[in-house]
Amino acid sequence: MLSTPAIPYVHIPELVILPKGFLGGFPSSPFSIKPFGTLVAIGVYVGSTLAMRQSKRLGLDERVLTSLIAWVVGIGFLGGHMLDVIFYYPGQVLRDPFSLFRIWEGLSSFGGFTGGVMGALLWKWRYKVTMLPYGDVIASAFPAAWVFGRSGCSVAHDHPGMASNAWFAVQYPGGGRFDLGLYEMILTVPLAIAFLYLRRKPRPWGFYLGAMAIAYAPVRFALDFLRVDQPIAEANGLTAAVDPRYAGLTPAQWACFGLLAIGGSLFIRALRMAGSPAAYAAPTPPAGLMARSAPRAATPES
Repeated sequence: MLSTPAIPYVHIPELVILPKGFLGGFPSSPFSIKPFGTLVAIGVYVGSTLAMRQSKRLGLDERVLTSLIAWVVGIGFLGGHMLDVIFYYPGQVLRDPFSLFRIWEGLSSFGGFTGGVMGALLWKWRYKVTMLPYGDVIASAFPAAWVFGRSGCSVAHDHPGMASNAWFAVQYPGGGRFDLGLYEMILTVPLAIAFLYLRRKPRPWGFYLGAMAIAYAPVRFALDFLRVDQPIAEANGLTAAVDPRYAGLTPAQWACFGLLAIGGSLFIRALRMAGSPAAYAAPTPPAGLMARSAPRAATPES
């Protein structure tokens, strides 16, 4: 007996605030609140709030963490788009170089990770500070934020996979398909819960960065085998491009090898350092950043 997809295709329409041309030709396109953007924004807020709470609990300076989050998120979004265009749509870069800067046209999760790492390294170079403790605090909150981000993908249905009649496929218009954004969101939930539980006690710096990479790399590597291998024709609003393959693997799958290696080295280092006081010590805040954020001293009255 053949199985049929059991997951419905849920479509949440955008909320239009100002229709096109509402104010004498302005705006030129509808101004609306989209479910995807809303959920991503919620994820950034949740992740930032959880990271700030953890930094306070562990004695890290909150102003320093706020600065790092700004660099990571800002450059992460830019890198997420740029690397998405370069590796997945290289022909578009040659035809339209300015497409590299239109970040609203698409994002790659691995591109975002790479951009976030670049932002963190630039922040480290700018302020000359030990980055691992602050990065680990962000990593401890990241899975909870990622659940909301991938929830946005699941309602936007922007990661359709191969056609399938498996029970866990989604009833896409035109037939059942794997929904990779939905699966990644579901698989991230246990990791988010585990991290929130483990955060109740101090862990050696690098523990969460390593654990997150070790958990994510094999999941993403496996899910990418379910990506479409044939273009989906524009029908019923559903489109999907075929990811390029390099020696049979997608760019994200190749990146998984590096991510797993980095995660493994960080996790092993954290375990080896577990008995050392330095593994839990809060770093000294960078003088340059603290000087900028310190209140101006009052001058005596003449």
